[in-house]
Amino acid sequence: MTVIIINPNSTASMTDAMLAQARRSAPELAFEGWTSHAGPAAIQGEADGEAAREPLLELVKRASSQGADGIIIGCFDDTALDEAAAIADCPVIGIGQASYHYAALKNWRFSVVTTLSISTPIIQANIERHGFGHVVSKVRASEIPVLELETNTRLASKVVAQEALVAEKEDGISAIILGCAGMVEVVDSVRSQLSTAVIDPVDCAARCMLWFTRKN
Repeated sequence: MTVIIINPNSTASMTDAMLAQARRSAPELAFEGWTSHAGPAAIQGEADGEAAREPLLELVKRASSQGADGIIIGCFDDTALDEAAAIADCPVIGIGQASYHYAALKNWRFSVVTTLSISTPIIQANIERHGFGHVVSKVRASEIPVLELETNTRLASKVVAQEALVAEKEDGISAIILGCAGMVEVVDSVRSQLSTAVIDPVDCAARCMLWFTRKN
């Protein structure tokens, strides 16, 4: 069985990082990583999401027509998730969606630590749309640009961890969701500094897809 991780941005190294994490999380599955080379370099806010939508949906159509067993939308904003699910002949999940469901199934109240403030309204709206507004405490921005998660990983780890520590202290939560696909680069460092559970959305999506493919 092959699950396609589609990165809606054009940064191939981020695709590679997600692919490696998915393979660690669900080694029973065969994963491929596809990069949307016509998308923006990073998705930071509504305008980038709109620019990424059509190229992403073309890749979803291609993956479905080639017989993919599942598709993961590799952006925490769950870019074009509803449209993608409607046109594909296989399960389609977003990494944000998967992480919210995972936290709720664990009965955890959570906060999200994401990259820039411009992304927080989209994430908050997605949480509400999925029906988890009652278990989210806060969506926090670390103010680290997406691409710096790869180009300046040491600083990014420090800044994201600092915001996560504030969330741990102030938000009355059981878990922190790292709100960006690129945070696979910093998850281990952040996790080592917190006592609160740290949720990696790529890990959640890979494990969720394992369940889907077994059921089907």
